[in-house]
Amino acid sequence: MDDSVDLTRAARIINSLEPDLVALQEIDSVTERTRYTDQAAVLGNLTDMHAVFGDFMEYQGGKYGMALLSRHPIEHFQNHRLPGNTEPRSALTALVRHASTGREMLFVGIHLYSTAQERLAQAQTLVDLMRDAIVPVILAGDFNSTPESEVVDLLRHHWHIPDKGDDNLTFPSIDPDREIDFIMFRPRTAFEILESRVIHEPLASDHRPVLLTLRLSMNDELGKEAAISTDRHSQQ
Repeated sequence: MDDSVDLTRAARIINSLEPDLVALQEIDSVTERTRYTDQAAVLGNLTDMHAVFGDFMEYQGGKYGMALLSRHPIEHFQNHRLPGNTEPRSALTALVRHASTGREMLFVGIHLYSTAQERLAQAQTLVDLMRDAIVPVILAGDFNSTPESEVVDLLRHHWHIPDKGDDNLTFPSIDPDREIDFIMFRPRTAFEILESRVIHEPLASDHRPVLLTLRLSMNDELGKEAAISTDRHSQQ
């Protein structure tokens, strides 16, 4: 927001929060406007995390899209195309294996755009893509949709959306007036919520970062219940 593209600053903010997983939107890969930098790779190096990039489209000699960072090994990743007319969109998914427990989860980064109709179609496609997932799923990003919208209402039927507290507005970062960025997860029984809040950071991005701290259940019975809950979602 100070007209400076500063990946070192962005990495410093990420590192200060010590996250295991990070969803990043509006990432360039060797485009002219960002001096042909592979931003995902640079941020991965600066944070000492595994990085994957998913493109929306070709742009200025490179590509424009999203990225995911993970402290834990990424078994594989895939960039799924979402419907849209104004500008191409996708869902970037990574199967992550917890380094110490071996538990797997699916981490999904999104940036929905642009009309309400397009975003609703993109949300429905997300539901369909994740319908048969048999591991816990975390869905994070810029939904460009407020909590009372049809988009978020649809996703609320398939993912748990933690409350961020009173300071819940995420955009614009300098003087926020709406909540459009979320981290959702399913099934509810697979995780314990330890913290959910918005980070006050007005300069590094036009959105304020969202922080969610979860504890992954290691209880076998809860794990079974998680699988049953996921299967139940697939039948809706």
